Amino acid sequence: MRVVVLGGTHFVGRAVVDDLVTAGHEVALIHRGLREPDGMAAVRHIHLARETWATASATLAAIEPDAVVDCLAMCREDAAAALAAFPKAARLVVLSSMDVYRAFASLNSGRDTDAVPIDEGSPLSEDRHPRRGQGDDGEYSKQDVEEEYLGRGGVVLRLPAVYGEHDYRSREEFILRRVRARRRSVPIGTGGFLWTRGWVRDIARGVRLAVEHGDAGGEVFNIGEERTWTIRLWARRILGAAGSDIDLVEVPDDVLPADMALSAARLTQPVLVSSAKARRVLGYSDSDPMSALRSSVGWHLRHPPEGADPDFSADDTALESRLPPRTTA
Repeated sequence: MRVVVLGGTHFVGRAVVDDLVTAGHEVALIHRGLREPDGMAAVRHIHLARETWATASATLAAIEPDAVVDCLAMCREDAAAALAAFPKAARLVVLSSMDVYRAFASLNSGRDTDAVPIDEGSPLSEDRHPRRGQGDDGEYSKQDVEEEYLGRGGVVLRLPAVYGEHDYRSREEFILRRVRARRRSVPIGTGGFLWTRGWVRDIARGVRLAVEHGDAGGEVFNIGEERTWTIRLWARRILGAAGSDIDLVEVPDDVLPADMALSAARLTQPVLVSSAKARRVLGYSDSDPMSALRSSVGWHLRHPPEGADPDFSADDTALESRLPPRTTA
């Protein structure tokens, strides 16, 4: 199958490209040309900014894709530009986010509103523009993106908190920065928050399955792990994958270092998402969680982020307020 990937040089997109190529699909990658990372599969690169697509219709039409995967549609205008550029594509897949759900908005506002697990029919957020007032991201709206694609019979994939190799958000870094510094203790909150995650290679496979499925048009699917560790267990598993014996020390919320905020007791609305529909319809599955985490942690230990913060004074202050160990009856 001839597949066009829009965006695809950055984390999830590059994993999608690799998975599609490995499965035998012919891939063309359209992006701005700001980066062409080493180690990607050998595919055709077309350097075009999304705002220029309308004037490059001949170039785009000549590709004649069977399917289009949009990794970077952030607002309605982005989606509309992609759909206009490829009016004849038989299969359309767009990457969305779990932040469209009301539960995600409730988490950010400190409310509890939704039962879990969240499925594709759960209430959506009333705020379509969750980043309005945050600079250039003000028009960000995955709900608007979804509407555009569903209107053309596209498939919407709602992604969880994705981790893995090449993750520019470095989701394990809240622990790994302390591992690198050889800290002996890490301050943590109660750590009971539940937030569905997904290994990037599993997410990429889910995207490919959506591309290959011939009868999923017009459907929405959650993609993510089947079982989720709490933040505290996630931290312990990261330490285990890193081969570290650092001690996790519970401290009050008001002294938690900023990068440990997800372990706070005040986070009471779980964002636990069911991927049962994708498993049933698309045949989606996830890898062994510890194997996935070891792969990710190993990569991030070998590729530390630039400018990592060496200051652990907030840790030292927090550790002075350690709570007594919990006892069980």
